[in-house]
Amino acid sequence: MAKDGELLFYHVFCILILTMSLLCKATSEDREVSIVYLGSLPQGVYSLLSHHNSILQRVVQGSSIEDLLVRSYKRSFNGFAAKLTDQEREKLSNMKEVVSVLPSRTYQLQTTRSLDFMGFDEKINRNATVESDIIVGVNDSGIWPESESFTDVGFGPAPKRWKGACKGGKNFTCNNKLIGARYYTAESARDGTGHGTHTASTAAGNGVKDASFYGLAQGTARGGVPSARIPAYKVCAPTCMAHDILAAFDDAINDGVDIITISIGLGFMADVYGDAISIGAFHAMENGILTTNSAGNNGPLDGTVSSPAPWILTVAASSIDRRIIDKDFFGIGTTVVGNSVNSFTLNGTSFPLVHGKDVSSNCTEEDAGNCKEGCLDSQLVKGKIVLCDRYTSAIPEAYEAGALGSVLLNFYNDDDLSLILPLAATALHPKEYSVMMSYMNSTRDPQGTILKSEHIKDPAAPHVAFFSSRGPNLILPEIIKPDISAPGVQILAAYSPDASISEFEDKRHVKYKIMSGTSMACPHAAGVAAYVKSFHPDWSPAAIKSSLMTTAWPMNDTSTKSNISTGEFAYGSGHINPVKAINPGLVYEASKEDYIRLLCMKYDEDKVRLVSGDNSTCPTDKGSPLDHNYPSMAAKVNPMNPFTVKFHRRIKNVGLANSSYKATIFQDSKVEIKVVPEILSFKSLNEEKAFDVTVAGSGVPFGIQVSTKLVWFDGTHSVRSPIVVYTSAMQMERINILFK
Repeated sequence: MAKDGELLFYHVFCILILTMSLLCKATSEDREVSIVYLGSLPQGVYSLLSHHNSILQRVVQGSSIEDLLVRSYKRSFNGFAAKLTDQEREKLSNMKEVVSVLPSRTYQLQTTRSLDFMGFDEKINRNATVESDIIVGVNDSGIWPESESFTDVGFGPAPKRWKGACKGGKNFTCNNKLIGARYYTAESARDGTGHGTHTASTAAGNGVKDASFYGLAQGTARGGVPSARIPAYKVCAPTCMAHDILAAFDDAINDGVDIITISIGLGFMADVYGDAISIGAFHAMENGILTTNSAGNNGPLDGTVSSPAPWILTVAASSIDRRIIDKDFFGIGTTVVGNSVNSFTLNGTSFPLVHGKDVSSNCTEEDAGNCKEGCLDSQLVKGKIVLCDRYTSAIPEAYEAGALGSVLLNFYNDDDLSLILPLAATALHPKEYSVMMSYMNSTRDPQGTILKSEHIKDPAAPHVAFFSSRGPNLILPEIIKPDISAPGVQILAAYSPDASISEFEDKRHVKYKIMSGTSMACPHAAGVAAYVKSFHPDWSPAAIKSSLMTTAWPMNDTSTKSNISTGEFAYGSGHINPVKAINPGLVYEASKEDYIRLLCMKYDEDKVRLVSGDNSTCPTDKGSPLDHNYPSMAAKVNPMNPFTVKFHRRIKNVGLANSSYKATIFQDSKVEIKVVPEILSFKSLNEEKAFDVTVAGSGVPFGIQVSTKLVWFDGTHSVRSPIVVYTSAMQMERINILFK
């Protein structure tokens, strides 16, 4: 029998196939928005808009190009978005000056305690003057400018290099904290969903005392770099389209941001040359800007991470040591613990308990037990707590029927899925739910209650969230993805008071809300990256990324907390560690040319140029992708075959001028590892040294990974790199198994 996670993936895959089949029925004359990518900005001065119109005019017949041109990219790279037919797309693809024509795909939207948990408390050493010059661009669903998290009390003018603008729309005002805003859809940069406000405040929001969600998670809500400036780029309203995402990158790069955080993804892994985020982030990288991107919420199956590009910092979600729970009391002193963020306090000590199948007059027993839509009888559930054998599908029905509260079966055994619900409700694991059902079936008048949520200490934290997407990297198998883990479970941050606080019909509105997702983890990493940047303004995106990865807290398989043990493919190099990251000792550098060389090992020149946007040429001797200068190392090998893989790396001294590092390998009995040389001696800062790591073994079984690590140590700095050799069961292989 397929496991729950596999069944979920099976259903998602079937829906995807059905959607694709419906899309294929569109006629060739149907117009859909496509991105016409022309590459890097041309030399010389001329009107790019006129050039874009001219190109479009050459392929469009019988239509006004003014009605078809959606957006022109002309600030940081060259291209435009337009409504095109299949025939027009084909004509454009064959033009010499056109690098590629991409579909404008739909992307998905992917703190009081979390920063302290990372060791990032309010007493941490900060370079406040430089931090105030750091600009963190947030590409998301907009922002709520009136939030206390974005007031500018104590802030001076925006940094002189800032070239952006406040184009937030009607009744939208920027200030010296929120220094810019742009929108590409809807009528304003104002946040209608709350997602963008939450991520922006997590990355760089001011410290706001006594923030909470109805008294839960109370404390000072603050971002990683509270002195930094924020411009907001609204690309989701709520749909996030590729052509709008590219427009935001185009503007943010030219506006002068230092870090871009984007908690958005396709929901599946795509080739880097066909992914708007990968292309936009590449141009950001060549302009000295690091992009942090959420790994995705399609875990725990392997191969689900949706951000494969090596120039992006891909962030997984993990827990913090504060867990929000709620308790159900029933019978004579029996208590079970459930999961939800329940802000309701019921007025009384005990209420009638009923099962969905016993309060329905027009549904089958199974549908009624699941509390499917239209099944619950309002007269029979009023003033009662109803038990439902399903999770999210039951919530709106119990709410609409007027139940006092609801107890739901969470058959995924997922402690990380704690939803905010519009009524007093909790989700129980199968064991606890069966205990409650046994009590229900053993008494004539079952009584119970649901308490308001409370928080408890979780000594097992951090663990990778059940929902967090996993590697391996299906596009570039030698690059471990995700890169790192950061807090993403039950995070309190600013929210839009215009937005509903739950996914259901909920009339309550708040200024701060608890949310979970890799969307919440991504801005934590962006805040730490900005923090590192404030100490090292001249560091490249690769150096900042390396500092975060090589200083991360070690994690292990018990930290994945899922039925699929994926180790580094769940958490990358480990859990982000801000304090250590500003002084890593050594860093792995990578330039645009290094990334081009890696792409040349995987693709032909035409596809490489789809990413670079220039006339990049590939060398005759392409080399091995194992040698890309990445802070982690991975190799996919054939099952049960003897293997020897060799990684070549170079590393730069950013610690002490005169220093010597010795290599330590944490050996695994299944492989033999050798490092040459074993000692690296440096005589100056920014000096680089090369070394080789050779991994040999007699064979790794199918679907198994062997993990170890290399640590360079000078007595002060520990520079750690995970090494993974694997023979993984890939996503398509799982699909084939399911269909059999």
